[in-house]
Amino acid sequence: MTGPRDDIILQARQVNKIYPGTIALNNVDFNIYRGKVNVLIGENGAGKSTLMKILAGVEQATSGSLMLEGKEIAPRSPIEAEDLGIGIIYQELNLFPNLNVSENIFVAHERTRGRMIIDHKSQEEFAAKLMERLEQPIDPRTLVADLRIGQQQIVEIAKALSLNARILIMDEPTSALSNTEVEVLFRVIRELKDQGVSIVYISHKLEELMEIGDYITILRDGNLIAEADIHTVDLHWIVENMVGRDATERYQPAPHDIGETIFEVKNLSLPKPGGKDYILKNISFELRAGEILGLYGLMGSGRTELFECLIGDHEYSVEDILLDGEPIKSSQIQNRIEQGLMLIPEDRQREGLIQTLSVRNNMLLASLKRYMRGFMLSQNKEHDAVEHYVKELSIKLPNMETLISSLSGGNQQKVVVGKALLTRPKVLMMDEPTRGIDVGAKQEIFDIMVQLAQQGLGILFVSTELKEVLAVSDRIIVMSKGQITREFAREEANEQALVHASAVGHGTAKSQETVGV
Repeated sequence: MTGPRDDIILQARQVNKIYPGTIALNNVDFNIYRGKVNVLIGENGAGKSTLMKILAGVEQATSGSLMLEGKEIAPRSPIEAEDLGIGIIYQELNLFPNLNVSENIFVAHERTRGRMIIDHKSQEEFAAKLMERLEQPIDPRTLVADLRIGQQQIVEIAKALSLNARILIMDEPTSALSNTEVEVLFRVIRELKDQGVSIVYISHKLEELMEIGDYITILRDGNLIAEADIHTVDLHWIVENMVGRDATERYQPAPHDIGETIFEVKNLSLPKPGGKDYILKNISFELRAGEILGLYGLMGSGRTELFECLIGDHEYSVEDILLDGEPIKSSQIQNRIEQGLMLIPEDRQREGLIQTLSVRNNMLLASLKRYMRGFMLSQNKEHDAVEHYVKELSIKLPNMETLISSLSGGNQQKVVVGKALLTRPKVLMMDEPTRGIDVGAKQEIFDIMVQLAQQGLGILFVSTELKEVLAVSDRIIVMSKGQITREFAREEANEQALVHASAVGHGTAKSQETVGV
């Protein structure tokens, strides 16, 4: 038997993980190269997060071994893994919303005075330095609940950096970050590499993997498919090994007719707390039946806040919101859902799912009235409806009674999409619907969007991925600093024009009089 290789710090050998009804990992080998960015990639349900949870002590392998510096390890908790120098940034945010930033960073390893009293000042000073390193103007005393999801992702990253781990696992660390924030993170990763830290990096954003990665390992359906030096492969090779087919061609939506105006918003404004300025100002647009209207803008442009206003989640001022020509009067979320509006939120964990419920119950939460038979729920109708969308969205799960928390992040996102579709909306708002979804599944989501458009639904679609907005949208409106700055027809839109329009300030914003015309 050969000894441990000097360039490999950790090896997973023939690792199996079996859950009731499914094999998550099947004799998987995985190498973590010392001082390198080790990219791990695969479709939803491929076993990536399961393997990382085993390395981080969250889960234990059914069989197989882990070798760290040539010695076998078997961490049975995250604390044991941290003691071994293994840290993790989870795909799903693992923060306490009722604690502030510094308290979250130091959870389970607080700094104390006399072993009894938490040294909040020391923790806040250290947290401030981490925020400075990550180029984020976040006060360490800010409650996490008051941060937007991208800032929460930054706190999760800072929490991992505070551990001074020699192996740092990053599971979808950029899923909620802006391009600028991603650039900062990449600079931090390069600093860590220079310090000898080994990074395991999971992401569905293939271009960023090519930029930051050194080695790549591909899993498919719980099996090891390939390992390579990333500089010797290309995107075509990666995608073909991931999904077993060529999925690199630009998406071409099927033809769908666009009808009359189905939804209209006139002069919607959302003031900032205190009322001195606006988060959204004089937003006006129209949406037609069968139209997919893309909404693009940088972080802080107001995209998510606009959707939250439309579903009834904020106090705002507006001249009119019309659906099928009739004013929407009620500000209650449930009433707006019943009238035909539905939102797929950006943050599936806090706003889209209940982690203690099954897949079936999560999908039915917003549409239970549709399955009443007298005073009882019809289990057969429920089963058929949920089963339809489980198949339609290719959700990988043992059965519909499986807890939602046991699914991969991408499959959880598909459950949120299914939940929205079960309400039979007339207007569907999709805020980052492909967040955490792999390259193969994205096309499935796009196909669903087009099928809904063919049925006459109006779809509002937000994505930070320029290529996604350009691929699937019939028309695109661009936001900057709470205002609509430009509108583009599909045939005239391109990446450069959208980026330029998204950077426009208030003073040069284009008149909105033509938006929706």
